[in-house]
Amino acid sequence: MEIWIFGNPDLPEDNLPIKLFPVLQKTYPQHKFILQDPLDEWQMPEGLFIIDTIKGLDKVEVFESLEQFEKTPNVTMHDYDLLTNLAFLKKLGKLPKFKIFGLPPDLGLDEALNQLKLKLDPTLSASAENLEH
Repeated sequence: MEIWIFGNPDLPEDNLPIKLFPVLQKTYPQHKFILQDPLDEWQMPEGLFIIDTIKGLDKVEVFESLEQFEKTPNVTMHDYDLLTNLAFLKKLGKLPKFKIFGLPPDLGLDEALNQLKLKLDPTLSASAENLEH
């Protein structure tokens, strides 16, 4: 199963998912973690699993709908982000079912991993069972 990782390695408030990337690869070797850019053109899988930083959270949360996010204005191309791209894909009818595992920007690495595993483990187990049937 593919799990996409987003973030900006140059911004401390947006690099937690990237810092977790090598740890997640070792923790879940049966899954493929892929660093993605929100501006790239993607080959969409049947189900989409994303790990990204989300401002305003105080713990790891899972999102399954774009309506769960607050709309922000897009003034320049710098405002074009993952949410904007997902909304565009939805408008085109090309957005599959998805889960976004949102990480607070100021969570420590160990705490982020612990909280993420609590949300990720049941999802990955359920997805693996669905593939077997």
